[in-house]
Amino acid sequence: MTFDRFSRLASIPALALAALCFVASALASSAQAASISLLRDPDIERGLNELAAPVLRAAGLNAKRVRVLVVNDGSFNAFVVDSQTIFIHYGLILKVDRPEMLQAVIAHEAAHITNGHLSRRMQNMRSARSAAGLGAALAVLAAAAGAGEAAAGIALGTQSSALRGFLAHTRAEEASADRTAAGILQRAGVSPRGLVDVHKIFAGQELLSPVNQDPYMRSHPLSRDRIRAAEAYLASHGDSAKPDANAIYWFARVRGKLSAFTRSPKWTLRRIADEPYNDVRLMREAVAQHRRNNLQKALRAIDGALALRPTDPYYQELKGQILMENRRWQPALAAYGRAVQQAGHDPLILASLGRAQLAAGQPKAAIKSLEAARARDFRNAAMLRDMAQGYAKLGQSGMAALATAERYALQGRLKDAGLHAKRATAQLPTGSTAWRRAQDVLIAAEQNEKRKSR
Repeated sequence: MTFDRFSRLASIPALALAALCFVASALASSAQAASISLLRDPDIERGLNELAAPVLRAAGLNAKRVRVLVVNDGSFNAFVVDSQTIFIHYGLILKVDRPEMLQAVIAHEAAHITNGHLSRRMQNMRSARSAAGLGAALAVLAAAAGAGEAAAGIALGTQSSALRGFLAHTRAEEASADRTAAGILQRAGVSPRGLVDVHKIFAGQELLSPVNQDPYMRSHPLSRDRIRAAEAYLASHGDSAKPDANAIYWFARVRGKLSAFTRSPKWTLRRIADEPYNDVRLMREAVAQHRRNNLQKALRAIDGALALRPTDPYYQELKGQILMENRRWQPALAAYGRAVQQAGHDPLILASLGRAQLAAGQPKAAIKSLEAARARDFRNAAMLRDMAQGYAKLGQSGMAALATAERYALQGRLKDAGLHAKRATAQLPTGSTAWRRAQDVLIAAEQNEKRKSR
């Protein structure tokens, strides 16, 4: 997996809003900046969607619009910052041992959305006197939509105190979210026992000093009362939910891929014999061997997984990644091409295909793929970098400057973004869609400079 760190902004046009310009100043001025990065992978996100969809529908949310994204952090934590995205640390996914526990976390965070907790907290933040604090909160809020290719990272610079303040939940909110989550799980046909077991993981955390507490404890205050309340709900309403074979499979697949990429290859290879799903076992082996730089064994394993699931686009995508990172351009192109055909134009896979086409000396085809990816998810700094290179190779310097400007804007580097946006507006046809995009970035950069000079 590769990492591409950038500051996640809500939208390029929204950069023109004065409030969002606080983000860049907060990023630049915070010496104690904390960093949040996301792991983006189409296979993992598909699995999380399979697990989340029934829960989100039971919560009254649109399962096609609310995304569950993985934070590149091994600690146990989860949070929401707007109504469109639930963030879960990969450490949480690896620590829970049943899909019902992960679904309980998703239900709990969905409850914060449906219960209106976010809007109240944002209203409190809007009244803050500290511009830096407000900027930090907006920077966190801006991460909500997520972006990037497989495992691309998203970095948010923000003051840790502001982040903790924004994520801190009151005990009343937590109790409310727990009650709502239990009902959501029951309506979704998922065992509420998962909620009880998640709380039990942190039994005793309150006795630790804050420095030794898990981050989840600091942002989600826990107590024995919450455990008792969850157990009381279970006793009162019963548990008639039956195991879901689909959820069990995708839970194993998500955890399998995450562990294969985040833990040592030796750790993975020692444990794959215990994997109950043959295709997941072969996928994990392929990742481990790839990370060991053993191309032949990696290809043999991923081809074995594909033999079991020949129309699986995500195994094709992984094969493309393995080949691409070993500079096998043409076979990588073929694998990514099959993945795109099978995945229904997943933007992360399209962006990877564009990168492979660019590496293979096909800039025109690469731009077509990258523009298709951008149309579905433009918040991908790696994709914008590749797009700038592709347009430069085609001699379209105005479009190359625009892609670079948008990439710097996503990274929170508004001064650099403004320089490239100014160059783009001078070269693009006045009034065109691309010209207007460049203007959005330029206006945001200018407003940010004015704010810094006050």
